[in-house]
Amino acid sequence: MLSENNLVTVLGVGGIERLVAAFYRQIPGDDLLGPMYPAEDLAGAEERLGLFLVFRFGGPQDYMQRRGHPALRMRHAPFAVTQAAGDRWMQLMENAIVECEFSEEVQGVLRGFLGNVATFLINRQ
Repeated sequence: MLSENNLVTVLGVGGIERLVAAFYRQIPGDDLLGPMYPAEDLAGAEERLGLFLVFRFGGPQDYMQRRGHPALRMRHAPFAVTQAAGDRWMQLMENAIVECEFSEEVQGVLRGFLGNVATFLINRQ
C-alpha cells in the first residue's frame, strides 16, 4: 500500500524534484510567501525541501547526513507562519501536484502529508 514512507519508490527522486521545482517556480511572484524566501537563498531553500521530502518519502538519507534531524518547527520559528501562509503554501503545493500530473493515489498521499506539514508549521496567530 502506498504511503508517505514509500512514495519515493513510485515517484523516484526525479519525481519529487519535479514537484519541488514546480512549487518553487511560483514563490518569487507570490505576494504572501515570496517575501519570506530571500532571493539569494531560493535555490538553497528548494534544495533543502527536495532533500527533506526525498528523505521523508523513503529515499536516501542525504537530508539527515547534511542537516541532521529535520526539527521543522525550530527551523521555521524565525518566520511568521500564519494560517494564511500555511493555506497559501498548500495552495502552491496543490498547483505543483496538479502540474506534475501524478496518479490520483500519489496525489492523495501528497495532499495528506503536505497538508499536515502546513498545519504543523503554523506558529503565529
